[in-house]
Amino acid sequence: MAGNKSSEIRVAGTGKVLVAPVGTAAPGNATDPWSTEWVDLGYTTTDGIKFNKKDKIDPVDTWQSVSPARFIYSDRDLTVKFQLLQFNDATLPFFMGGGAVTGTGETFTYEIASAPKVDERALGIEFSDGDRITYRFIMPRGQVTETEELGLSRTAALKLGVTFTALAETDADPLAIWIMKDPAYAAG
Repeated sequence: MAGNKSSEIRVAGTGKVLVAPVGTAAPGNATDPWSTEWVDLGYTTTDGIKFNKKDKIDPVDTWQSVSPARFIYSDRDLTVKFQLLQFNDATLPFFMGGGAVTGTGETFTYEIASAPKVDERALGIEFSDGDRITYRFIMPRGQVTETEELGLSRTAALKLGVTFTALAETDADPLAIWIMKDPAYAAG
């Protein structure tokens, strides 16, 4: 039921970003644990996660009218953008486009490929607002499509800024899924 209800205002107080191989099952509800195949990417900046859904709508113009007669949906982009603060064997390859960190002891190597390669993954985002409300957002398939410049400074933490774009298997498959443990959605 619509109307002014302060109890339906959400604040993403705490959360996490996880990745897994494409095809990895996500939790079916907002309270089941994530399986061990899901890797938590750790700290993000206080900017949090930014969601963007952009539809490209082409107008059908007619000679008989100055306004469009109808619209044709030609494209949909669904992206999430965030900055990772931790550097490790999960975050650096995620930012750089795949591959693996190698080495032992105290010395490790990561080689940046000379040509881009497909690095599709599943992405999960979870946040809680208090202890009663949990949201999970799952992109079953997607990849990093843009990275921010990596600035090295003596006065600021390094940030691995990425834009992750959803991909669908077919038009019948969802680009993403919201799972909510939230009384605001109860029929009322």
